[in-house]
Amino acid sequence: MRRRKVKSQIDKKVIIDAFADMAKSKNIDRDLLQGIVEETISMIVRKKYGLEANFDIIVNMEKGDIEIYLTRTVVEIPENPSMEISFKEAMMYEENIQVGDEFVEEITLDNIADSFGRRLISLASQNLNQRIREVEKDNIYNEYASKIGEVVIGEIYQIRRNDILVIHNKIECRLPREEQIPNEPYRFKKNQTLKSIVKEVRRTGSGGQPEIILSRASDEFLARLFEIEIPEIYDGIIQIKAIARDPGERSKVAVTSFDERVDPVGACVGMKGIRIHSIVRELNNENIDLIEFAEDQKLYISRALAPAKVKDIQISPEVRSATVIVAEDQVPLAIGKNGQNVRLASQLTGYAITLIKEGGEDIELAEFAEEISKEIYDGLVAIGISTVREFLDFDFGQLLGVEGLTKDLLLEIRQSMLSEFDETESDEIIEKIRNY
Repeated sequence: MRRRKVKSQIDKKVIIDAFADMAKSKNIDRDLLQGIVEETISMIVRKKYGLEANFDIIVNMEKGDIEIYLTRTVVEIPENPSMEISFKEAMMYEENIQVGDEFVEEITLDNIADSFGRRLISLASQNLNQRIREVEKDNIYNEYASKIGEVVIGEIYQIRRNDILVIHNKIECRLPREEQIPNEPYRFKKNQTLKSIVKEVRRTGSGGQPEIILSRASDEFLARLFEIEIPEIYDGIIQIKAIARDPGERSKVAVTSFDERVDPVGACVGMKGIRIHSIVRELNNENIDLIEFAEDQKLYISRALAPAKVKDIQISPEVRSATVIVAEDQVPLAIGKNGQNVRLASQLTGYAITLIKEGGEDIELAEFAEEISKEIYDGLVAIGISTVREFLDFDFGQLLGVEGLTKDLLLEIRQSMLSEFDETESDEIIEKIRNY
């Protein structure tokens, strides 16, 4: 093999240093940038010498050097100039060369600049910039995909009608309206710091920067705030078992302790309420009910309905439904504003909760005999049902086993019976029956 070497007039170290600075400023791995540079130079060489050209490109980021070598076979009369060189031309550079030898010629950056023209150099520059932008987008996507569920603190730079744009580490993030705490944006101002979690990272179809979605309304954000403010949760001594939340209004958080010496509720509240108050302030004064989790489902449901005090609870674990009896003066507390308390308790425990006032009346099933047909009535009596309350509390699976009783008919009969007590069917029960 013979090699022709020439000296380049272009300062290759300056170019390499520029690439190194670019890698540092754009947070691109030097080895990856080196590959992009090699890919760009390869494109230029193939444009001149053809796709079949046999060449090597060596980019040394450490030494600041770029070398391009084109290898051709020495022949008498070349038929493919990109792969072959004439014996006569090769002899001009190496006297002892023979036909059949490989002739290696160094292509300098000067040669590229002089021979390829401005248009091709411009095309290569565009290719290089495009590849760098793609790497930047991938880096942003991977960085924030690894942060999903983590709290980030950014700076508000634009408040729009439906979302808030936040800058975090010079990257634009978006807090959409559905992930905001209701009625909260009015208290925000441009350049104010904002705490939220990374909920989702989306690749954009147009090839733009990945879309980073933040959230302050999610249960996960509340959980992360507890981890930040309460060391026992961060250390795993206390665990959050469940969260039910109406963002900005009220939340219920069930906690348990793995150390019998640590009161989970007391630890979360902190001395003089300092720990929980810092979380409440961050959430725009959202009320937080702390509940000690219990494996006993009746006790757990009773605690979840706080501040109401319950008299009795009947549960059906198979269908995750519970009938709770409360004193008359506790009914408003159990229900809460617009049904919020019982709804959050239901979400927290996973049970569809039906509230019944203590001493509430019951009705004999016989009074509904004509309405539900004799066939269905006889079937209900046969499985031991004699009153309306017994029917409402009975296992759905067994009820649907009664001949002639369909899901739609069961819902219709239940609604008719509940109306006698001025009660309505919960969405949870309707869904459970329809999906049974």
